[in-house]
Amino acid sequence: MTTLTETIDPDNDASTASEENAEHRFFADVLKKAQSLGPLPTAVVYPLSDVALLGAVEAAQIGLLQPVLIGPTTAIQTKADTLGLDLGGCTFHDIENDVAAAQQATKLAREGQVKALMKGSLHTDHFMGAIVSRQEGLRTERRLSHVYVMDVPTYPKPLFISDAAINIYPDLMVKRDIVQNAIDLAIACGTPNPKVAILSAFETVKSKLPSTLEAAALCKMADRGQITGGELDGPLAFDNAISVDAARTKGIVSNVAGNADILIAPDLEAGNILAKQLSFLANAKAAGIVLGARVPVILTSRADTKATRLASCALACLLNAYQQQQLDGDHV
Repeated sequence: MTTLTETIDPDNDASTASEENAEHRFFADVLKKAQSLGPLPTAVVYPLSDVALLGAVEAAQIGLLQPVLIGPTTAIQTKADTLGLDLGGCTFHDIENDVAAAQQATKLAREGQVKALMKGSLHTDHFMGAIVSRQEGLRTERRLSHVYVMDVPTYPKPLFISDAAINIYPDLMVKRDIVQNAIDLAIACGTPNPKVAILSAFETVKSKLPSTLEAAALCKMADRGQITGGELDGPLAFDNAISVDAARTKGIVSNVAGNADILIAPDLEAGNILAKQLSFLANAKAAGIVLGARVPVILTSRADTKATRLASCALACLLNAYQQQQLDGDHV
């Protein structure tokens, strides 16, 4: 039986090692940084599937999370027994209904009892609905957005891609928040002054293509201090954003072109396709997290690998530490 008090080195764990190779070192580094921060108290909402419960336990085993399991305790314990898991190190909140479980998780976050939320086996709409509730949710002045962090073997550094999961057709002001959220995560992961490429089909402004107009506006907003912490350029076509040769051929003189850290997609469809293309055609490894709420939100999928689940938890740890540093700085 696996216990929560075991210490597992992710570099030596066979199931994780089989998913990693010498080309994917970024997430290994992220895990080590996150582990050094200590376990993050995290509400795991309705973990009744194998993947949901294993995800919480695996993260606890290597010191990333301190799980607070919210859902029907008897059913969770039965699932743990089936999987051979010892939940002795977990805290339980016995709640039968998945919607009520999500509401309890947000309540714990508002009260400061947990520092992150992790989706279990409930429907995403029920999970996110509690978070975005205007009365009892975890809204801030920022719009929520999702960021994929991708370790691409053919690119010399990680790529942060947004938004591919939450905002379908973001307008200019929503894109401002999407950009700022992505910058904050990149800084939290150790990328100071990240270079942000605002993507479109062209690298010049065209009146009939709104994404080029919004890209230009976002760059000017950064000039005026409405977006901080990163360096923006756009519109940029994808090749110009990640290839120095392509940018040079087009005559683009920019610190961002060919050297982007962050790629901002024009809409959810484009971002989702881009991220999945990198995963399936370029052998990229990905992790994801939702930003813009009071606490980091780990939104994993049933299809995610163990390495992806652990890396997503590590991102939450790093983001929480960064946000706490920002708060401490504001109070000085």
